[in-house]
Amino acid sequence: MKRLFFILLFLLFLSAVEAQEYSWFYVRAKDTLVMPEFDRQGNVLVYKGTDARLKNIFSKHTIYEFKKTARNAKKKYLKRTFFVVSDNDSLLQDLLQSPNSPFISGEIISEEDKKIYEPNDYGITSTIGDNIGLPVYLDYYDVLGVPKAWYYTTGRREITVGISDGSVDTTDLEFKGKTKVIRKSHLANGHGISVSATAAAQGDNGYGFAGICYDCSIYGTSYGFFSTLEPLVELSNLGADVINCSWGITKPYESAQEAVYKMAEKGTVIVAIAHNKKWIKTKNKGKLFYYPASYDKVISVATVMHRHKKPLDNILMSKKNNPYALNIRGYLGRTLGFKNNDTLDKPYIYPISLRTLNPAVDILGPGVGLVRYGEYVLNKKISYSTFGATSGIAPLITGTVGLMKSLQPCITVDEVDAIIKISATNIDDIEANKPYYGYYGAGMLHTGRAVELVYKLATPSETAYIQNQKFKRWVFPIKALSEKVIIQNQVFEDDAVLTLTAKNQIVISENTVLKPNKTGKIHLKIKPSLQLACDLYLRDGFPNNKYYFPESN
Repeated sequence: MKRLFFILLFLLFLSAVEAQEYSWFYVRAKDTLVMPEFDRQGNVLVYKGTDARLKNIFSKHTIYEFKKTARNAKKKYLKRTFFVVSDNDSLLQDLLQSPNSPFISGEIISEEDKKIYEPNDYGITSTIGDNIGLPVYLDYYDVLGVPKAWYYTTGRREITVGISDGSVDTTDLEFKGKTKVIRKSHLANGHGISVSATAAAQGDNGYGFAGICYDCSIYGTSYGFFSTLEPLVELSNLGADVINCSWGITKPYESAQEAVYKMAEKGTVIVAIAHNKKWIKTKNKGKLFYYPASYDKVISVATVMHRHKKPLDNILMSKKNNPYALNIRGYLGRTLGFKNNDTLDKPYIYPISLRTLNPAVDILGPGVGLVRYGEYVLNKKISYSTFGATSGIAPLITGTVGLMKSLQPCITVDEVDAIIKISATNIDDIEANKPYYGYYGAGMLHTGRAVELVYKLATPSETAYIQNQKFKRWVFPIKALSEKVIIQNQVFEDDAVLTLTAKNQIVISENTVLKPNKTGKIHLKIKPSLQLACDLYLRDGFPNNKYYFPESN
C-alpha cells in the first residue's frame, strides 16, 4: 500500500503540470570528484553548487532526479555515472557540449527501458529510488532485467516459493511473516539463507536487499531423501508453486522421475542445479548428469558470465603474469584466456572455470558476484560468490518462475519452461561458446522479458513477440490472447516443436525459419474462442513505476 500511495501521489503531481516529454539519461563525469549538489523543492531539484557553468545549464531545465548510480557503468566509469530525469533531452546535450564541462559522455534511455520499478533496497545500482538497504552490488539483476519484471509484478503472497536447501531464519526481517519451515535442516552454514534471499527476500522494506519474487511467500524444508524426493513432494502437496533445489546427486531413480511427473501435473515447477563438477576434470565431458536437475520436467541450471560487455573491459593478470578476462557477459564459465597471451586475439574459455554442462541443461544464470546473504546474517559481512558455483544461480530462476506465476497462477510447467527459453538471451554466436553448443541450454535467463511475455501473451490489447532465438530441440506450447503474436528473427528447426494457439493474429515476420524434421513440428492455430485457465492476476497499482507518466500510457 505504501508503494501505491507514492505512485498515486506522483501521478497527481504530474496531472497538475502541462503535458510534456520527460527525458531519462545516463551521463558520465571526468572523475569521481564530480558530484553536483541539489536541494529538493517539491518534486524538482534546484542546483545549489558554486560552478557557474553548471548553474547556468541547470537553470534552463526542470530536473526531477540527478543521482550517482553504478547502473550501466563500465569498470572505469563505476563511480562517475549519474542517472538523470529532466524535462527534455537538451540537458544532456548542454552538459556534454559546454566548454570545459566536467561531463564527458552519456546516452538517452529508451522508452522501453523506462518501464522499470526498483524497491528501496535495490543496492548501489539503484536509479529511480533511494537505496536504504544494504550497499550491495546487484548488477546481475540489471543484466537479467529484474526491474523490468517488477514493473509488471513483484510477486504475491498467494504464490509460494519452496526452498529445499537448508535452514531459513524465520525471525530475520527478510523472511519474517512470510516464511514457514516445514522440515528443519541440519545445514546451518548460511546456504539456505542465501538461496532463500535471492529467490524471495522481502523487498521495499528498507533492509537487506530485494529477492527476485520479493512479495512471494516461502516454504522451507531440507533435502534428505534423494531417491524419492519426499521433501519436494511434501512442498508440492502443501501448494508450493515452484521449488528450488541447489543440490544434486549423480544417481537417478525411477521413483523420483515419477514423483516429478506427478508434481508437474499439479503445476509445481522444479528448478535444480546442473552442479559444480569442473569440465576439465570430467572424463566424459558433457555426459555427467546430476539429479533432480536432469529429470524430465525439471529446469536444469548452469553458469554464465554477466558483468563486463567485452573481454577488454576487465583484463587481469595471473600469478604467472599472463593476461586473462574475468566475468565477461554471455561467455560460459568464469574466466577467459587468450592465445599466445595476446589480448588482441580471440578469447577462449578456461575449461577449469566451466561448471557441469550437459544436454539436460535448460537455462544459464550469473554465477559470480552474487550476494551471499547468509554470510551477512551469520557474520555481518557483505560478500559475493567468487567461483561460479551453481547453487546461487538456481534461486534466480526460481524467483523468476514465482513472478511468472504471480501474473498467471495457472500457467503450466511446460509453458513456464517454454517462455523462459524463448525469452532467454541467445549466446550461440559467441565464438568461445561454440565448442560447448548443445550443453548450455537456451542461453542466459532474462527475467524481465520472461515476465513481460507472460503479461503480453495474456493481455488482449498487447502485441507479443517470439524473437531472437535459435531452437533445434525442445517443445514450446504457447497460448496467446494478445491482439497479435509476431515471430521474427527466430528459428525453429530439426527436433523443435512449436504449438502456438492464438485468439487473434499470428504474423510471420522477417528472418524467421520454420523447418522441423520428422520428429519436430510447427503447429500455428487461430482460435477465436481461446481462453486461459485463469485470468491475469495483476497487483494493485500496476504498473509499478515511480516515474509513470500519463502521456506515455
